Amino acid sequence: MTRTSTEEPPGGIRSGRSPTLITSVQRALRLLEAVGSHPGGATAKQLARAAGLPLGTTYHLLRTLAHEGYLCRTEGRFRYGESVEGISRADCRQAQRAELRRRMERFRAELGAAVYFAVYEEGEIRVVDAVADEAAPAVEEWADFRATAHAHAIGMCLLSQLGEEERRDHLSRHPPEALTPSTVARVPAVLSRLAAVRPTVPVVERQEYALGTVCAAVPITIGSVIATMALSLPIEQAGRLPAAAAGLRSLVGTMSHALVH
Repeated sequence: MTRTSTEEPPGGIRSGRSPTLITSVQRALRLLEAVGSHPGGATAKQLARAAGLPLGTTYHLLRTLAHEGYLCRTEGRFRYGESVEGISRADCRQAQRAELRRRMERFRAELGAAVYFAVYEEGEIRVVDAVADEAAPAVEEWADFRATAHAHAIGMCLLSQLGEEERRDHLSRHPPEALTPSTVARVPAVLSRLAAVRPTVPVVERQEYALGTVCAAVPITIGSVIATMALSLPIEQAGRLPAAAAGLRSLVGTMSHALVH
């Protein structure tokens, strides 16, 4: 007598007539697509017809999608929920990051310098990306960038966009230290220097963070976002710094607002 196996296939997906997990996912995606074709929202019956699904199956999937936040129901109509919006924002951010990278690579090629993009968020400095090559090497982060804003062009440019109280708060959390003989390490002197920064003039730093390197940074302020684009050159090319800084300022002026988010 042949014994019938009751074991499930790998992954716990049953075979036979019962809908598999893959089938359920496919149906859920069809429903999400159907919702997208109804900007004002749609009823379960409308979505069932649009997706070509039985009404009972549609109700079950809609409840699941709503529970997970992919859909929300108001006045009997289903619309996209926060989870779908989060996916859209993530896709948008990835596209923006890719575009930012392309622009930075172009800046590096045109300026012949390593290029950096950084932001000030939640009270700290964050270097988002850096583009460099053998001819234009990046500065080695030998001391934490977040704690040494007083000593590099990126940090000074970002802090200069803050109010004085916020600057003092940052410097109280990250007291200035002398990293090189050129570093300005006294709080009053740092605050005075930051107050003198003008938005239309690049912030320049020469061997204050690292010996053998000169840097420049220009501000990018859009709404509440505080950001900067910066460049660095080896000390042997310090004579190019003013022209490179001016070129960076000009290039940054063409950047889209969307790149900062």
